[in-house]
Amino acid sequence: MQPVCLITGASAGIGKALAHVFAAHGHALVLTARREAPMQGLADEIAAASHPRPQVIVADLGAPDGPALLADALSKAGLEPSIVANNAGFGLVGEAEDLDRERQLAIIDLNVRALTDLSLRWLESITRHKGGILNVASVAGFFPGPGMAVYNATKAFVVSFSEAMHQELAGDGVRVCALCPGPVETEFFAVAGLRDDYFPAFISRTAERVAREGYDGFMGGHRIVVPGTPNRIATLLPRLLPRGLIVAAAQHFRNQARRRG
Repeated sequence: MQPVCLITGASAGIGKALAHVFAAHGHALVLTARREAPMQGLADEIAAASHPRPQVIVADLGAPDGPALLADALSKAGLEPSIVANNAGFGLVGEAEDLDRERQLAIIDLNVRALTDLSLRWLESITRHKGGILNVASVAGFFPGPGMAVYNATKAFVVSFSEAMHQELAGDGVRVCALCPGPVETEFFAVAGLRDDYFPAFISRTAERVAREGYDGFMGGHRIVVPGTPNRIATLLPRLLPRGLIVAAAQHFRNQARRRG
């Protein structure tokens, strides 16, 4: 079996940027997402840069059988992950009582269930190859999120799960890292229903910068990577301030954003 780096949600945004960074550092890649055409284009870009062309596998990881079908396709191709970069995920903006219940449950299916499945499914090969797991979480994982209640809760799970796995697997030489960006200029905003100016511009980072810092932190054995000084400072606030104040501040921010349209 050939060891590979599996990148989920690789059709755009942070996933695409991670693919370029991992390829530039000599990793053999498998790209997976629901949309084939953008991934084939990305594979062409990587090959044009004189790196091995990534394998492309179309998969809907939010579906109940999505991870199993992906695993079957990898096995049939003679591939096994030594690194898993769990980037696939989405969110929705709006009050939980107003948003579609099935869509909110789908956030949990992809952001939590599928990520957990793929983090655990190849632990034997990851450990054997001294590889690792890079889970894309968010600064949102450190805060309750009125207006994005389910999304923030899923990212809190990713942060906690990754930190625990980091500790459990450290003795086996396996890296586990939670990459926790703030706002990133990707398709996420459009899918979630967010305006481009929903968050202050000074805390935004490009997908390319997030990917570079995430790769460096992951390979350096860091437990958590938060790109950008303002975002790193923000993640400290819940440890220093009363929880009730944090929730009230999050609600105030949400109300201000709603007034802006």
